[in-house]
Amino acid sequence: MKILFRALAQMPLVVLHALGIAVGWCTFLLSSGYRQRFLGNARRAGYAFASVRAAVAEGGKLAMETPRLWFGAPARAEWIGGELIAAARASGRGILLLTPHLGCFEVIPQAYARDFGRITVLYRPARKRWLRDLVDHARERENLAAAPTTLAGVKLLLKALKSGETVGLLPDQVPPQGMGVWAPFFGEVAYTMTLPMRLARQANAQVLLIRGERLGWGRGYRMHVRAWDGEFASEPEEAAAQVNRRMEALIRECPTQYMWGYARYKQPRAELAL
Repeated sequence: MKILFRALAQMPLVVLHALGIAVGWCTFLLSSGYRQRFLGNARRAGYAFASVRAAVAEGGKLAMETPRLWFGAPARAEWIGGELIAAARASGRGILLLTPHLGCFEVIPQAYARDFGRITVLYRPARKRWLRDLVDHARERENLAAAPTTLAGVKLLLKALKSGETVGLLPDQVPPQGMGVWAPFFGEVAYTMTLPMRLARQANAQVLLIRGERLGWGRGYRMHVRAWDGEFASEPEEAAAQVNRRMEALIRECPTQYMWGYARYKQPRAELAL
C-alpha cells in the first residue's frame, strides 16, 4: 500500500483531483450508507442536494490528494488573514487553531509549519496496523508533530501551548465517551469534544479559526483565518455549543467542500476518558 501511495504522490494535483471526482461519485452512488448520511447531514443544515452536490466530488478529491500531501512535494498554499497568526505569535502565548472537516484540512498544519513555525496536531490512530504504520510516518514534517488521542497525546498538546507553540484540532470530530458533551450542531445534538475549552483555559491560549480551501484545477490551497471573538463559556455544554456555532459558520462559508458524509451524529465509542 505504501508503494501505491508513493506512486500517487508523484502525480500532479490536477490529475489526482480529476481521479478524485470519479472516486467521489462512485462512492456516493455505490454506498447507500454514505449517501444517506451525506443527504441527511446536508438537509439538517438546510441545504438541498443541488446546493452541495459539488461536495461529492470534493470528498473524492480529499481522498486522492492525501498521498500527495503525505509523501509528495509541498503543495502551493496562500494565506488570507495570516496577519492574525503573526499577531498572535508576537504575543508569546500559545495558539489553538480550530477547523472542521472542511476543504483540505490536511494541508493546514503543513502550510503553517512551513510559513510560521512549529505546530502539533491531534489525530486518531488508525485501527488497522498497516494503515497506522503508514499514517504515523506520513505526517512527519519539519516543525510538524502529531499527538494521538490519548492522555499522553493531550499532555503533549498542553505542553506545546504552554511553551508558546501552536496546536491544531478538528473539533467536529466525534470524541470517545467521556471526552465530550451533547451540544447542538446544525440544529441536532451531536457529541462534541470539550478539549478546546480545556486546553485554552489551562494554557491561557489564543484561539483562531481556520479553513483550508481547495482551489480548482490543481492550483493549490488557500488558508482562511478568522478571529475567535469573546471567551469560552464556563459551562462545558455552552462552550461546546460555542465551538459548534463557529464550525457551522466556517462550513457555511464554503458548504460545497464540507464532508457531509462524515458520521457526525454517531454515538461515541467507549474508551478511556482523557
